[in-house]
Amino acid sequence: MAYTVTFWGTRGSIPTPGAHTARYGGNTPCVAVEGPGGQLVILDAGTGIRALGLQLVERQNGAVNAEILLSHAHWDHIQGLPHFKPFFSPGNAVRIWGSRQGTTSLEAILRQQMDPAVFPIPLDALSAKLTVQQVDPGEFTVGAFRVRAMRLRHPGTTLGYRLTPAAGGASMAYVTDNELGPGGHYDTPATWRKDLVAFLANVELLIHDAMYTPQELEQHRGWGHSTFEEAVTLAAEAGVRRLVLFHHEPEHGDAEVDGLLTAARRAAKARGTPAEVLAAREGMTLTL
Repeated sequence: MAYTVTFWGTRGSIPTPGAHTARYGGNTPCVAVEGPGGQLVILDAGTGIRALGLQLVERQNGAVNAEILLSHAHWDHIQGLPHFKPFFSPGNAVRIWGSRQGTTSLEAILRQQMDPAVFPIPLDALSAKLTVQQVDPGEFTVGAFRVRAMRLRHPGTTLGYRLTPAAGGASMAYVTDNELGPGGHYDTPATWRKDLVAFLANVELLIHDAMYTPQELEQHRGWGHSTFEEAVTLAAEAGVRRLVLFHHEPEHGDAEVDGLLTAARRAAKARGTPAEVLAAREGMTLTL
């Protein structure tokens, strides 16, 4: 099965609109995976999901049915949800998948986000049919895709996802907010790095956290993020063909991201792999 991957939000931590981020984008994480017949899986619900929702409603041919996979519930990954327009029309159906945080259920987190104290419309007032599906690391089916989830090295419970069409086709992986190098205290096993390489083995497309330069990382160990060099090394180890650098640092404007991309491509060329390295850019669509 062929499908497309479109980037609606590429920025980490906080939205950064403005002239200095016009090319790569200032919205926080949101990636749409679309297969034949309108099959739609949305990866994260940062502010980028607002524009995606507007497009879905504008081109609507019948009801909107969307599956949203949340990597975790940090603010930049869910802050667009209250502004997702398909929520507000009867006949639409949205299912949100993600993990609990400690003892707090995913549904409780989403209810708190739309509590009347901080947002005027509570979760129960949405017109669309909403389902919240709590998941743990493992395998499950989302729409037309078989999904594998793995725990990442980031504060809180954060999941990376590998998606493979159930009908056959190329796999992709979405691994954002992930610390590849030493630092931090995470509830992951000693075999984690080896397990991650196996989890990503031979994916066609890897979207991976590349928030920091090596110099910046020294001031941010334990924050749960990686450098472009670490992302390239991981992609090479896992036999990835296409790597997309993601979750851009808020202080990095377009010129800085250009520089990181050039350096990442130089590193990949020296290794001979991955074959293609891109920096996530709002509006960019890839076909698998």
